Amino acid sequence: MAERWNPCGGLFLQISIEELTGMGKEDLITSNPLRVLGLDNKAEEGRQSLGLVMARAGLGKTAILVQIALDSMLRGNRVLHVAIGETIEKTRDRYEDILTKMVEDLNEETESDLSRRRMIMTFKENVFSRAMLEERLKDLIQQDVFKPDCLIIDGYDFDGNGRQAMEDLKQLMAELGISVIWFSAVSHREDPRTSADGVPAPCHTIDDLFEVVLVINPQDSVMKLDILRCAYCEVEPGTTLLLDPSTMLIQKS
Repeated sequence: MAERWNPCGGLFLQISIEELTGMGKEDLITSNPLRVLGLDNKAEEGRQSLGLVMARAGLGKTAILVQIALDSMLRGNRVLHVAIGETIEKTRDRYEDILTKMVEDLNEETESDLSRRRMIMTFKENVFSRAMLEERLKDLIQQDVFKPDCLIIDGYDFDGNGRQAMEDLKQLMAELGISVIWFSAVSHREDPRTSADGVPAPCHTIDDLFEVVLVINPQDSVMKLDILRCAYCEVEPGTTLLLDPSTMLIQKS
C-alpha cells in the first residue's frame, strides 16, 4: 500500500473504520457525505455539468476531486483524471490513500472494478492546452481504449486562461459525449475580488459557467467546505460542510 497521505489535505467519510470494513459499492455510495450534491441525479439526467473546487494552495482541492471521482466510479462511470503538474504515480497514490481511509478492507471485486474505471493522464505545467487534450482523448476513444463519462482536470491555470478557453473546453467535452467535468482552481489570499455569489478570483468572472462551486474555507481551527453554487443539490447554496480538524471527517453543519 502507498505511503499514507497528509491528513490535513484529506476529505473522508464520517463513518468509523469498523463500520466500513468489508463494504461493497452500494454501501460506500449511500454513506458518502457528498451525496448532498446530488451527483447521481445529474448523471442520470445525462446533461453536461461543470463543477469547480477552489481553495488556496495546499488546502486539499485534489482530495475533494478524488472523492468525487471515486463516487462516480462507484456508480459505474469511467473517470479520466487529468493531472497538470503531477506524476501518474503521485496521483495514483492519492486515490489509494483516500480509498484506504474510507474503508480498511475493501472487497477485491470492488477494488478491481474501481481500477478498471479510472485512467490518469498527466501534463507538464504550462503545456496543457485544448488541442493537446483533444488529440490524446480522441486517440483513447477512437482506439476503444477508454471512453470517460466524467473528466477531472486538476491544476488548470485559470489565471492564464479566460472565458473563451473554458467555453472551448466545454464544447470539446460536449462533442466527445463527456457529461460531467470537474476543475480545481487556486484562489489567492491577496486578491479580494469575488462574484455576486461569492466565488473568488480568478474564477469570479466566469462562475456562471459552473453548475457547482465548492470553496475550502479555513477559519481558525475549523475547515469549512462552502457550497456557493449548486444547480441540483439536495441542500441550498450557502450550506457548509465541515471537516473535523482532529479527524478530517466530514460533518454536515
